[in-house]
Amino acid sequence: MRKWISFPWREGKISRQAHADFPEEGIYEREAGRSGFFGPTAHFHHKRPPTAWTSWEGPLRPRAFNLKNLELSTDSPWQAPLFLHNASCKMRYWHCPRSMDYLARNADGDDLFFVHAGDADLFTDYGCLRIGEGDYVVIPRGCMWRLEIHQPITMLMVEATNDSYQLPDKGLLGPQAIFDPAMLDVPAIDEKFLAQQDDGRSWKVLIKRLDAVSVVSYPHSPLDAIGWHGDLAVVRINWRHIRPLMSHRYHLPPSAHTTWVASRFVICTFVPRPIESDPGALKVPFYHNNDDFDEVIFYHAGNFFSRDNIGPQMITFHPSGFTHGPHPKAFAAGQQHTRKETDEVAVMVDTRDPLVVGEAAFAVEEKAYADSWKTKG
Repeated sequence: MRKWISFPWREGKISRQAHADFPEEGIYEREAGRSGFFGPTAHFHHKRPPTAWTSWEGPLRPRAFNLKNLELSTDSPWQAPLFLHNASCKMRYWHCPRSMDYLARNADGDDLFFVHAGDADLFTDYGCLRIGEGDYVVIPRGCMWRLEIHQPITMLMVEATNDSYQLPDKGLLGPQAIFDPAMLDVPAIDEKFLAQQDDGRSWKVLIKRLDAVSVVSYPHSPLDAIGWHGDLAVVRINWRHIRPLMSHRYHLPPSAHTTWVASRFVICTFVPRPIESDPGALKVPFYHNNDDFDEVIFYHAGNFFSRDNIGPQMITFHPSGFTHGPHPKAFAAGQQHTRKETDEVAVMVDTRDPLVVGEAAFAVEEKAYADSWKTKG
């Protein structure tokens, strides 16, 4: 058994509680924390922004990637560009312009899709499910699936390698908080699904295991179930059905927006919400250290209120080891309370283990991103 060292202490000029009522000469609050936002913390008040660096050298650095510039169309999802990965998590970005004439199956772990654009029928072992822009779709490990395209699909794919996706413990908030599990949709064994069983053609299944692909051929569609029952299934929910936690007096940490949980990483969803209105409350994300987690954010829609020059289909990557926080313009706007609500939609992946940048990501990197916190003299 282990226990964190605990000795609450105060030193110098401080605010009595975090993220609110800062001392006049120490408005730049920095949080140092362990275990993401779940462990012990210390809060520092600085005279100047902790991100006011003048230069940056070496491999550790904040990075941004423009996924719009990736070569996305591939023959299968297993060939989609792998832009960030570690032993527990693999992130791909895939464009599927036409219906799949094969089936895919991941034997390495659960897959989570976030559909950035498009519209398709998803055929699975469990039946048929219509998916489209803004949908999260969880595909259990070993489930066969394919897409029949209505409009070309572009999606973020996050694999929980050798793992599964589960829901966060909502504790005092109750099981219906953030989203009611009743909002999760599952595939249907409907006429459309039954019709594809008698197509009179052969099918191939592309099975990924240990990142190698094997091909299994059938003289018929292997999606030939006539029914199923149980509590394991493909599920879907749209970001519009997520009702975020809010506080008008306190800026909640990203962990309050956790949507999916795996053993070594979490996925959070930022959706439009009112900005804190209390005069003393912090109105932008606080400066904080990445001391235990790597942080990745995929920007889907809107204007991300703590970043400048970041748009849809971009990724920011803040590896563990340095302080980051709002850009200067965003911090100033928060001080002036110029915005009353956010309009952003973004997916955040926080991983407990260091991520490796894939070659495909380096090819579309915004190399000046580390300089974007500089103020113009």
